[in-house]
Amino acid sequence: MKQEILVSGPEEPIKLRPYEHHAKYYETDQMGIIHHSNYVKWMEEARMDLMEQIGLSYKQMETMEIISPVLSIEVQYHSMVHFDDVVVIQTKLVKYNGIKMEVEYVMTDKETGELRTTGRSSHCFLNRSGKPISLKRSYPELDTKFFEAKDADIL
Repeated sequence: MKQEILVSGPEEPIKLRPYEHHAKYYETDQMGIIHHSNYVKWMEEARMDLMEQIGLSYKQMETMEIISPVLSIEVQYHSMVHFDDVVVIQTKLVKYNGIKMEVEYVMTDKETGELRTTGRSSHCFLNRSGKPISLKRSYPELDTKFFEAKDADIL
């Protein structure tokens, strides 16, 4: 049975703001820099924030029994992040076709603007039993939101 969802958010064009992460002490390694595994977690935080901004939370998708697992992830480390740094994460939906999406991440130091890390993640959409679904066919209101996000202005 298909569930309905009320997609929140304004009807005007979407303007996305970057996500900010304040580096925590527990995220550092023995050398006093942020451990490489944390950047992937920050990417997920930024992706969840992106979805909230377009008016669609991941929680809403789960309520509709839609999951979006990671198919691949890549990260390039350009410069180190240290404890107490604030990282600005610019998140952009770069590819979307109703079945898969790809998200790009650019992390910079808030104070200096220095490039810290770049990355990409790709995801698909499945129902709870693990079968691929097309949002375009099954959930056109979600499909529209993702297409709007792909063309959104970045602040």
